[in-house]
Amino acid sequence: MPRILLVKTSSMGDIVHALPAVSDIVRHVPGARIDWIAEESFAAIPALHPQLNEVIPIALRRWRKAWWSAPVKAERLALRRRLQAERYDAVIDMQGLWKSALVARWAHGPLHGCDLRSARDPFASFFYRYRHRVVFEQSAVVRMRELAALSLGYALEGPPDFGIRAEPPAGLPMRYVAIMPSASRATKLWPEASWRIVLERLSVAGYAPLVFAGSEEEQARAQRLISGIDMAQALPRMGLADAAGVLAGASLVVGLDSGLTHLAGALGRPTVGIYADYDPALAPVTGAAFTASLGGKGTPPSCEQVLAAIGQALPAAEPGRGPGAAEAWRP
Repeated sequence: MPRILLVKTSSMGDIVHALPAVSDIVRHVPGARIDWIAEESFAAIPALHPQLNEVIPIALRRWRKAWWSAPVKAERLALRRRLQAERYDAVIDMQGLWKSALVARWAHGPLHGCDLRSARDPFASFFYRYRHRVVFEQSAVVRMRELAALSLGYALEGPPDFGIRAEPPAGLPMRYVAIMPSASRATKLWPEASWRIVLERLSVAGYAPLVFAGSEEEQARAQRLISGIDMAQALPRMGLADAAGVLAGASLVVGLDSGLTHLAGALGRPTVGIYADYDPALAPVTGAAFTASLGGKGTPPSCEQVLAAIGQALPAAEPGRGPGAAEAWRP
């Protein structure tokens, strides 16, 4: 029974992009038992994949605030002992950074990663026993799938299968659209006036806009966006497993280039991604349903472009969409 360890610690979107590699490995390596090391705050994402054996949490983000404190040293030692207690047939560093490569070295097993020319951090490649050439100028999903295939010796084939499932919680509107208007960086944001137009059109079309928000700043933004819009709600702060459930039940997801938007695509929901400071060709929203990745670095999409994509995802002829549906997506 082959034992395989994947190291992909963060961020949320990057972890989502690596999920199809798990499905590929299960399909091509019979009987494989796959473990995954993920940052503790994101560990719930790979845990959605039913064919993972174990998700091992790590706390690099928390540890670096007090790296030499006694509690942190004890946690690091415990993780090293846990990893060294297993014998892996392959360890694959899918993060491609020197710190992830260092963690991967704690495990027992031949270490694979990208070579000097294709690793995110070229220095990381010196940690690997086996170095693989993976073209950087392609989507992150393809990169992760290729790295796994090269590491384990199988041919990559077919579309990506994210393999994750989530159950929508009770008590949500019958027809709703999940909205993600917040991001980790201000450069990713989209004008609130444009968001207001989108939410108003969704409401007219008979969809309840449900706006995700976490921090106080995000809650304040959500309240401004939903003010006076029928059926619109600001969602309370929730864990990733609960957020995945909300996404899984949405008729459509519209969001910034953020982890939750990429998770929605992976869950098979129609998803429109709005990019303002990154090339969508390198990390497009990917999934089995309709997806659109609009804009680019320094060139966010217009409101008309987003409305047009929504019109493709939610055909105007859909039954029961309420009065004004046919006109809702016209600029």
